[in-house]
Amino acid sequence: METDSPADVRIFSKPGLVLIDNQIGFTHPTHWGVHRSNPSYEENLGHLLSAFRDRGHPIFHVAHHSTDPNSPLNPISNPLGAHFLSFAEPHEGEPVFIKTVNSSFIGTTLEKAIREADIKELFVAGLTTDHCVSTTTRMGANLGVVGETGEIYVVGDAVANFERGKWDAETVHQVNLASLDGEFAAIISTEGVIRSLQNWCVPYISTSFIEFSSYHDITDDITDATNISTYP
Repeated sequence: METDSPADVRIFSKPGLVLIDNQIGFTHPTHWGVHRSNPSYEENLGHLLSAFRDRGHPIFHVAHHSTDPNSPLNPISNPLGAHFLSFAEPHEGEPVFIKTVNSSFIGTTLEKAIREADIKELFVAGLTTDHCVSTTTRMGANLGVVGETGEIYVVGDAVANFERGKWDAETVHQVNLASLDGEFAAIISTEGVIRSLQNWCVPYISTSFIEFSSYHDITDDITDATNISTYP
């Protein structure tokens, strides 16, 4: 469910991108469900991330570190699963926020980072549509992280989820996007975001990230604390 049309080129002032839980653990063949929605999720999220990097817009990565030892996202029992998927791995200097619950704002400094960067258009992508993407979007709207004149966007073809009970994955995906649309966020496509960014002339480069550790700094800290291996 992406509601923008080819003619819909939007004007962005200070865009920022939040990428949620793009981690290897979500490739587990059975833990989350056998079937996943949106086969284009990986490709679209990769294009979205490249577009923000090319234009120097702020990017915020979020990773889930489950406290359940049986979870593929537990960094101690399943260290590889807690790592980022290769197409979404943070670059040096891009801040990473580690969470243990569904909301990316609880137990992290993400809200502070977004406010200090003065983000006016916050784009949300990642996994999963009905859990952490939805919870983060709803809480971000309730917190007013982009201010009264800002807007939160969920990039509908750069998120995905799995089947839930008797409901197939695509139905769950579309219903959750419809539930968010107009109440907590606007739904937009990857193409719509990139097309609008191409009409954004002067890159907005924030200097507010200097207080945040880079991805490598944070994973070094995790290694010290849990004695697990991390990406170099």
